[in-house]
Amino acid sequence: MTINLPKNQINSKANKAMDNLLSRQDYLVVQGNDLAKAFGNLASFQHKVLDYCFSFVTQNSHPSDEYTASASDIIHHLGLTVSGTNYKRVGEAFKALNERTALYLHIQRKDGTQGIRMTQLFDSIDFYEDGKIKFRFGQSAAPYVYELRKNFYSFKLRELANIKSKYSLIMMKLWQSNKMGNQLNVTIKGSMEDWQGWFLGNKKRWPANRFKQRVIDVATKELGDKLSCWFLVKSIKNGRRIIGYEITIHSQNA
Repeated sequence: MTINLPKNQINSKANKAMDNLLSRQDYLVVQGNDLAKAFGNLASFQHKVLDYCFSFVTQNSHPSDEYTASASDIIHHLGLTVSGTNYKRVGEAFKALNERTALYLHIQRKDGTQGIRMTQLFDSIDFYEDGKIKFRFGQSAAPYVYELRKNFYSFKLRELANIKSKYSLIMMKLWQSNKMGNQLNVTIKGSMEDWQGWFLGNKKRWPANRFKQRVIDVATKELGDKLSCWFLVKSIKNGRRIIGYEITIHSQNA
């Protein structure tokens, strides 16, 4: 026997299914700058290789563009010696970028129906035995990459290469993705779950004190030393429990 549910009940079940679709293991991208928050699961070396890939994008780039890089150029850019070990590191980094950069994009039909598109940051990555690498961003992801590239890369690529901690790299991306024009002071605010997701990805969760010491303190110290900026870190509390952070970054020109 077929049971026909009322339309509003069907919609309710569908809405619930969509709400449950994304767990903290996933990241919903609603604008380009959200890419700055999406890859906390990457290691520092992988972030730097990803930034190198982003640096190929220009204002005239098109979603169908294919870019060519060289493993030896990446190795030199990162200040490393050309060796079999470092070629392997570059290859493994691209493998990780292929596997760990799933994206979930917000979409909407003309009638206003909301949805989620499940896709990947990269359409393809070709790695050749002579060290040449060809890659193309996914067609759905490319516009978000271009928006992040435009807003984030006020930093020079060489500045990024000099940053050691992955937490510092992520903090830089959050800083620039929240910056409006030539704004000197930038404030980032989020819940504890937000901050841990941005910096640790989908699997790790640390006590507040450990997260503050191992992540926020490390990032703010390194960036403060290397970029001549300073940070005001405010804990958001519910009673005595820390439930989030508000961080204001003051640039050297402020």
